[in-house]
Amino acid sequence: SCDCLALNDRVHPYPMSRLFAYAPADQVEQALRANGVDPEAIPSPYTCLLINTGEHLVLVDTGMGYVGENRGAVLEALRAEGIAPGDIDTLVLTHGHLDHIGGTLDRDCQLAFPKARNVLWKSEWEFWTSDATLATVPAHWAVVARASLPPLREHLTLLEEETEIVPGVHAIATPGHTVGHMSVAVISGGQQLLYLSDAALHPLHLEHPDWQSAYDQDRARAVATMRRLLDRAALEHTLVLAFHFDPFPSLGHVEQRGTSWRWQPRTTPETAAP
Repeated sequence: SCDCLALNDRVHPYPMSRLFAYAPADQVEQALRANGVDPEAIPSPYTCLLINTGEHLVLVDTGMGYVGENRGAVLEALRAEGIAPGDIDTLVLTHGHLDHIGGTLDRDCQLAFPKARNVLWKSEWEFWTSDATLATVPAHWAVVARASLPPLREHLTLLEEETEIVPGVHAIATPGHTVGHMSVAVISGGQQLLYLSDAALHPLHLEHPDWQSAYDQDRARAVATMRRLLDRAALEHTLVLAFHFDPFPSLGHVEQRGTSWRWQPRTTPETAAP
């Protein structure tokens, strides 16, 4: 069986205006305050995933790494588990946003996972390594992409269709948030863990699918993708890991509620074994 461990790249605050850019502000504020959340500092963990298949050590996303004032929390978490960066043989990057790729480099700007095969969706790689498309994103995102992605080229696998990355770990095409956004399913022993990445950014997005964030590149496609994933998660009663859902370890289940859904968090244990 596969052993899965959620890795915490700390908790970061987001303003309501970014996470719910296209929602009625009064309703969002009321919903947040009803849950004891400050609308100007919505807690958002960055939750990466380590998968031990017995034959492979797979890391899905890297967190912020040493970008800005960050201190490489994912590397710290791995070392706390007795895992050296060189032990990771497969690195899956779900998309090119800096909170997912910032940790590809270590403190010395060298590859943090030097022995890993790096896996991205082809259209995502093309977007984040093109000067033309990088000109359309915030400047600090482009800076991190230019630093973090080209060094991965030597050991790079670009996906164009859904596939099994290593036995038990499956790539799922989930475009919308970004052009080549990827989610990951871990299937082992008749159980399944679905890693949403950024297909949904907050539990309220499940209850109100039209309350979209400012971060989706293609809003219509992002909503359609989220609906497809959440329908699957609810129907199959799959354990779900959502990268940004508070509290860490961002694990739970999705319940169907008419044309929307509700998040049921599972706060313990941090380790799941599909």
